[in-house]
Amino acid sequence: MRIGFLFNHDQIHQMAHSLPVAMALARADTGAEIIVATTNDLLAHEAIRLMGGAVPAGIRLIALGLRSPASRGLNAVLGSILPAAKLLVYRDNLDFFRSLDLLVVTERTSLILKTRYGLSSLRMVLTDHGAGDRAIGFGKSAALFDHILAAGPKIRDRLTREAGVCPDRLTITGYPKFDIAVGQGRPIKFRGSNRPIVLYNPHVSPHLSSWYTQGPAVLDYFLGSDRYNLIFAPHIMMFERRMAVTIDKLRFGRPGKLHARYASAPNIHIDLGSAALTDMSYTNGADIYLGDVSSQIYEFLKSPRPCLFLNSQGIDPDRDPNFAHWQSGPVIAEAGDLDRGLEEAVADHPGRYRSVQRRLFDHTFDLTAEPSSARAARAIACLARGDLPDGRSADGRLAH
Repeated sequence: MRIGFLFNHDQIHQMAHSLPVAMALARADTGAEIIVATTNDLLAHEAIRLMGGAVPAGIRLIALGLRSPASRGLNAVLGSILPAAKLLVYRDNLDFFRSLDLLVVTERTSLILKTRYGLSSLRMVLTDHGAGDRAIGFGKSAALFDHILAAGPKIRDRLTREAGVCPDRLTITGYPKFDIAVGQGRPIKFRGSNRPIVLYNPHVSPHLSSWYTQGPAVLDYFLGSDRYNLIFAPHIMMFERRMAVTIDKLRFGRPGKLHARYASAPNIHIDLGSAALTDMSYTNGADIYLGDVSSQIYEFLKSPRPCLFLNSQGIDPDRDPNFAHWQSGPVIAEAGDLDRGLEEAVADHPGRYRSVQRRLFDHTFDLTAEPSSARAARAIACLARGDLPDGRSADGRLAH
C-alpha cells in the first residue's frame, strides 16, 4: 500500500495542514509505504523543519519537478505571473501518481489528475488548508474527492449542502495544524513599547481583500499612531508575484511595493514570507485581529480576543455564510474608521463578541483529547484498507 502526501505550491502555508497526518500515520506503523512529495526546494526544506530536522522512520521524502523541456519553457515565460509550475508538475509526474493507492492533498488543483489525466482509480483524500468561510472552499469540485477530512461540523455541513458531497465521504477529524503549529507567545518585542499589538492579516484575493484599496491607508494609520503596535502579516502569497490572480472569480490585483517608511517605523513589524506567517506565531501573539476574509481568523479565535474587519469591497454580509466570521467583531468600511473600530472592538469584546467567537470556533473545529493528526491518520488507514472511517467497509457493511 502506497500512500502519498503531496505538497505542490509556491509557498509553505499548506504544509502544516497535512504533514502532521503523515507523521502520525508513520508512527501508527500500519505497514503502508508513506511518501511525502514536494515540488520545490522551499517545500522540501520546510517539510524537514516541521519533521524536527530529519525525515522520521516510516516516511520517504521525494522531489517532484518539471521533467519536460516544454514544461520548463512554459514556466520560464509564465511563472512570474501565473502558477504554471504548479499545474504542469502533474502532467510531468503521472507515473508517480499512478503508482499510488491513495493520495492526500491540501487543495483542489490536484483534481486535474482525475478530470484531465484520467487517473480515476487513484483514490484522493482532501485535508483542506484552513477552515474559513469563503465560498471557494465549498465549491462543487469537492464532490470529486473520494474522501474529505473535515475540521468540524461547519465544514461537513456546508460541503454536504453546497457541494453535494455524500456524507459517507466526509469524516470529522479536527485540525491537524493545531498539533504542530504552536508559534510563540509574544513573537515580536517592539522597541520600548508595551502598546497593544494589532495583527493586520489581509487576504490575497483581489475581489475580497482589503489590501488593494485600503492597505496603504491602514499602514499610514499605524505609522502615525501612538496607541498601537502593528504586525503586518498578509497572506504569504500576497507579494509572491507582481500580480495576484484569483480563479474562483477571475480578478487581477497588483500588490505594489511597500514604502521604506513602514519598515523603519518602531511600532510596525512587517513579515512578507517567513515561517512565522504559517506557524500561528502572530495569531497567538497579537492582542487584536484586523483583517478581511483570511481563514487565519479562526486560528486567532482559539483564544478569543478583540477583532475588527475591513469591508472595503462594499459586501453585504448579512445572512451570508461566507462572512460568518464577521460576527466576531465590528466591521468598518475604510481605514478612516480605524480609531472608532478598534475602540469598539476592545470595549465590546467581553459583553458582545466573546461568546460569539467561542460559538464560531466550536462550530468550526471539533477538537478532542486525541490529537487531530492521529484522528486523521486513523481515518486514512481505514480508507487505505478499504473501510470507511466509522467502521464500515466500503460496501457499507461493518468492518471486523
